[in-house]
Amino acid sequence: MFIGNGIRTLGLICVCAAGAVAQDAATQPATSAPASAEPELLKSADLTAPPLRPFVSLAVPKGTALVVAIDKDVRVMHVGQPVHGRLVEPIYAFDKIVIPVGATVTGRVTGIAGPSKVMRTEAALDANFSPASQIEVEFDHITLADNKTIPMRTIVTPGSGNPIEFVSAADEKGGSKDAVAEKIKAAKLQAKQDWNDAMKQVHEPGKMRRAELYVEAQLPVHPQYIEAGTAYFAELDHPLDFGSEPLTPSLAAAIGEQPPNGSVIQARLVTPLNSATSRPGDAVEAIIIRPLFDGDRLILPQGSRVEGTVVQAQPAHHPARNGQLRIVFRELKLQDGLEEKVSASLEGVESAKRDNVKLDSEGGARATAPPTRYLTTAASVGLGAASFLGDSFGETGPRTAGSAGGYKLIGIALGLTIHSQPFGMAMGAFGATRSIYGNFIARGHDVEFPKNTAMAIALWQPHESVPAPTSQE
Repeated sequence: MFIGNGIRTLGLICVCAAGAVAQDAATQPATSAPASAEPELLKSADLTAPPLRPFVSLAVPKGTALVVAIDKDVRVMHVGQPVHGRLVEPIYAFDKIVIPVGATVTGRVTGIAGPSKVMRTEAALDANFSPASQIEVEFDHITLADNKTIPMRTIVTPGSGNPIEFVSAADEKGGSKDAVAEKIKAAKLQAKQDWNDAMKQVHEPGKMRRAELYVEAQLPVHPQYIEAGTAYFAELDHPLDFGSEPLTPSLAAAIGEQPPNGSVIQARLVTPLNSATSRPGDAVEAIIIRPLFDGDRLILPQGSRVEGTVVQAQPAHHPARNGQLRIVFRELKLQDGLEEKVSASLEGVESAKRDNVKLDSEGGARATAPPTRYLTTAASVGLGAASFLGDSFGETGPRTAGSAGGYKLIGIALGLTIHSQPFGMAMGAFGATRSIYGNFIARGHDVEFPKNTAMAIALWQPHESVPAPTSQE
């Protein structure tokens, strides 16, 4: 159990502090007072004074990730242009919030890497002469509510820089109504609500603006934007110091106790995971980013760690089979080295919207196909079919429609200039085939959780077993 070790640790800290005081007194020069004054010194000493209390640092360590969401669309112009965002998750130090949600974070564009020649050629054939570049950013200042600005250095985690969402695990079939299940369900709902509330700071475009951006993106030459809602994981390259606080006996007493059954902790991955590269048995580590309280009693401070393994990793493959990933956490570790075995299940995760990740009731993650694939495929097939209707509707319209299904504006231009129905039919068939292949035959999508992905993890008592994982397609 943690509790006995925690009390012994606190006692050791107090004894060390008292010993240090006694050692300082013993090293004072003997000539500081005559021997005859010794009784008076003893009488004047306040023997009832409380021992010196140990202190805990409220520093945010190097490597801590700030989740910054861009709050307005940024049209990318050049290296060095400013970017502006909001902190969407609070930063804790031990048991205190030191940087709240909503803090303003500023930075700049540090690099614009163009696509490869192959990608440029393919985009040009599709009438896109402005293919997307890879935008690199960094953040260097954070402003708190009292207008206090803190300079910082950060490194953006590879794999971040996408609009993300909070995905909750599906509830068990039959809907268990026991107290622990209800407690976990409430915690999942609260985590999702916290995320949604934080993202209200972001001025995401409305339907009209989205339509404008879509139309603009179809033009042969168009600007590139960093979308509002794009989230970056910005790791601190140096610690931020917010002072310290006394470790009172009441605060220390509960640290390391058995977490209540069904407690849900918020943690951030230290180990990046990918269904294509991870293997069963690989070690997984996450750091607790929010302290766990039981009422007003601190059970697990920020900075504690949870460790586990990958138990299933199925890469994506043909035809359109998506990847799957399942991890299990089995051990809690406090910063002072105390450890405890636990059973845990993944109840929620932040994921890129484009990945369409779903969690089953046992916490297994799988990628799913985008819901738009049926619509886009139907449109391509429809354009291809139109190219075969030349005899009934004239040649130009159906021929051009079929060509558009191949390579958009270039296809339309060729359809208007090349007066050949067979050409239009060929382009239409090509476009329909390409869409069917890309959506239903090509390799599926992998599950990817980059470093610093946030997770909600439910903890169970050792005698409460988590259901055995099952393989799902």
